[in-house]
Amino acid sequence: MRKCRRLKGHNSHTSDGPDYSNPSSPSRSRKWRKKPPYPPRSIQVENVDGLHRRLSNRQIQWIAIGGSIGTALFVSIGWGLVEGGPGSLFIAFAGYCAILALANSCMAEMSVFMPVVGGWVRMSSKWIDEAYGFMAGWNFFLYEAVLIPFEISALNLVLTYWRDDIPVAAVVAACIVLYGIINLFAVRAYGESEFWLASGKVLLIFMLFCFTFVTMVGGNPKHDAYGFRYWKNPGSFAEYIHTGNLGRFEGFLGAYFQASFTIVGPEYVAMVAGEAIYPRKTIKAAFKTMYFRFGIFFIMGALCVGIVLPYNDKTLNDLLSTQGTGTGASSPYVIAMKNMGISVLPDLTNALMVTSIFSAGNSYVYCATRTLYSLSIDGHAPQFLQKTTKAGVPIYCFCVTMVFPLLAFLSVGRAASEGVKWLANITQAAQLMDYIFMCTLYLFFYRALKVQGYDRNSLPYKGWGQPYVAILGVILFSITLAIYGYATFYAFDVGTFFTYYAMCFICIILWVGFKLIKRSKFIRPEDADLVWERPKIDAYEARQKKKKTAEVA
Repeated sequence: MRKCRRLKGHNSHTSDGPDYSNPSSPSRSRKWRKKPPYPPRSIQVENVDGLHRRLSNRQIQWIAIGGSIGTALFVSIGWGLVEGGPGSLFIAFAGYCAILALANSCMAEMSVFMPVVGGWVRMSSKWIDEAYGFMAGWNFFLYEAVLIPFEISALNLVLTYWRDDIPVAAVVAACIVLYGIINLFAVRAYGESEFWLASGKVLLIFMLFCFTFVTMVGGNPKHDAYGFRYWKNPGSFAEYIHTGNLGRFEGFLGAYFQASFTIVGPEYVAMVAGEAIYPRKTIKAAFKTMYFRFGIFFIMGALCVGIVLPYNDKTLNDLLSTQGTGTGASSPYVIAMKNMGISVLPDLTNALMVTSIFSAGNSYVYCATRTLYSLSIDGHAPQFLQKTTKAGVPIYCFCVTMVFPLLAFLSVGRAASEGVKWLANITQAAQLMDYIFMCTLYLFFYRALKVQGYDRNSLPYKGWGQPYVAILGVILFSITLAIYGYATFYAFDVGTFFTYYAMCFICIILWVGFKLIKRSKFIRPEDADLVWERPKIDAYEARQKKKKTAEVA
């Protein structure tokens, strides 16, 4: 297949087709708006914006799984159990899955309609305001980039489950080299690596589900059919900070905030949309199956944790108070296995956790690189970052991103290691803000569709319950962001307060600063570019379909 160079300008067109970028063109008339214009046949591209579309449906599905299942589901979830108890943990995870489904519905409709590199980051610049896209992009880049050294540091700590004398610097260097090999050569290498790493995560979680069921009905060395015993004694709802009903409510909030940092997904699917072989087909499938992943992995995971271990387990509480959730030994599952006298299985669980942590860092490298690249395309980062290799890898963006893993060498010193954790903590609010950005973006997108006369029934994917779903998403995510650091106000400390809310202030500075320097204005709904890269994407998909038909024939 012949590859065409990226067309200059975001609204470029050829002389053989209608001018989609011109509002006065017949293609932008009322007649055309009711149904999306058919792409010019002369536009035949295999890649858009310099990146190659090489991710298959199999890889996309597994990347979506791998990106949504993190170490928090196996280890950090212990905090939610201790603070809220099994009942609060289950309700909190089920409730937050329902809330995140709101953002997933918004992002699915927009990504399938316009599967571009950078996802909602670039859409924000096109459909809301350049300053908004600038803020959203840098917020996501900083969040992803800072988490890379944090995951490498966590990997080092998990390895101490077996022995304490493993050289920290050697592990850090090995991770950096492997991330470089996987991400540098081609997107297909990343997709294949994530496929197998995600397979390890799926194997781990189903193994833990089976462990929970078998042991709760008596299949353990003690032959104790404990069932839902721990829901009755010590109880379903733990008290946290205060006692009584207030304490139980605060326990639920503790479990809910743990859920808000454990359950993710839509952002990773949106980021790979620009490199999918059949973007509309594969991305649609990935978003639609996201709801099943929420139910199977997260809600079931929270239920299982509350079954196998009581929230007042002495070992769990001692480990969390001394070591935090940095080691595999603090996993509720590992503790439960040891309490039952089960051997070998804890080692296998910890080994699969190692692959899970490595996979998370690998995903962060990919997403940070592509986010920085999308910022460069829109002029929100230096232009030289747009340079890509023949394999379609943004080489300079990759080099900038790989500076962050070097921070993991700080883990060699204990005091410096705390600095890495602090950096990771101050970016936690960025995750909630991503979902606020997505839901807000959808409202502008929905308004532009309505004003420009687009029939949503003709879209390749139509989200459910819109625009009310997006409105509810903005409200609920904003409330979560506003209250998740409420405990700091009991004994106010400036440092702790900024740990929770630093990214909120950083985003405000980014948005206001861009507005003042660039004088950008909010885009009117009638001026929002709903054509943009669709002609090129439609032409690419038509060419791929024709090629596949020819191969079958």
